[in-house]
Amino acid sequence: MLVEEGRIKAVDTTGARAPEDAEVIDYGADAWILPGLIDTHVHLVFDAGDAPVDHLAARDDDSVLAGMRRAAARALAAGITTVRDLGDRGYLALRLRDEAAARPYLQPHIVAAGPPITSPGGHCHFLGGEAWGREALIAAVRERHERGCEVVKVMASGGHMTPGTFMHLPQYPTEDLRVVVDEAHRLGMRTATHVHSAEAIGRVLDAGFDTLEHLTFFTEDGPRPTPPLVDRIIGSGATVSLTVGVLPGEPLSPLLTDCMRRLCPTWARLHRAGVAITAGTDAGICRYKPHDVLPYAVTDLAGPIGMTPAQALAAVTSVAAAACALTGVKGCLKAGADADLLVVGGNPLHDLTALRDVRSVYRIGRLL
Repeated sequence: MLVEEGRIKAVDTTGARAPEDAEVIDYGADAWILPGLIDTHVHLVFDAGDAPVDHLAARDDDSVLAGMRRAAARALAAGITTVRDLGDRGYLALRLRDEAAARPYLQPHIVAAGPPITSPGGHCHFLGGEAWGREALIAAVRERHERGCEVVKVMASGGHMTPGTFMHLPQYPTEDLRVVVDEAHRLGMRTATHVHSAEAIGRVLDAGFDTLEHLTFFTEDGPRPTPPLVDRIIGSGATVSLTVGVLPGEPLSPLLTDCMRRLCPTWARLHRAGVAITAGTDAGICRYKPHDVLPYAVTDLAGPIGMTPAQALAAVTSVAAAACALTGVKGCLKAGADADLLVVGGNPLHDLTALRDVRSVYRIGRLL
């Protein structure tokens, strides 16, 4: 592979000699070079501690930004060279992205949503994205576009991190969700939606969101996927960003264990039907989801969800790049793509744990 000025200039597998003036690095016969990994759902403002919301509330922006730098560095060291940040406070992810403009090799490429749009008092309202009604929602989308966000994130249902909201209840009517999608698409932005509620899934499908985050089919009785709703997802063309990946050794709650048991067969059906699936770890929201957890998520995709190793790797490279509107730029090894590279000490097509044997990471051609 020939890298020049931060991009891949050529890929050769014939054994041809390198140009005479090229610096040659040989990692040995056991090493494999992959595109840098892409996590399609992170929260750099959360510190992956026992009480991330409380910790965030207690810190000023400068302190939070310092923590975000550490989180981004941890992700990059694990070979995660692109992250889609789907919820910050005060557009801090944009500040982090922009401050690295002169030295982008110090952190992953950040695709930013800014504060997620949510109903008054709704899920993650403390991040500052409350909006209600057509005019306010249009204004919220336009503000994110003007500030430089690439994606608009909407909380279509409640979530467990916000007392007073409920995972099985929708937060917006369909017509309001459609307003957000239409305005975002008019401005050339992608749309993502936090959607736990089974009822809200139907609404976001009607609205036409690009990516469905979590997709847990919650009712008052927990996850209850129904065949008609699953069929609608299959026919929608939306990408599904599954919340997988946990740090080994951390005890999981019985509720989470039961939810995964109920959901994996449905997620596997979506995969078999050809739905585009990525791994969005929700990194930062708790202790067992640190910002370098993505390699464990790849193993989850190839386990109960039934992907082959090649399909699981695509889910965190080329498929994830498409979800982030970065096709041909990230998530691939071909001429013209950014030289975001991960070198591991084994063949991940045979053993996905090789992703955790990191030998080197390159960001736009620069070795960490």
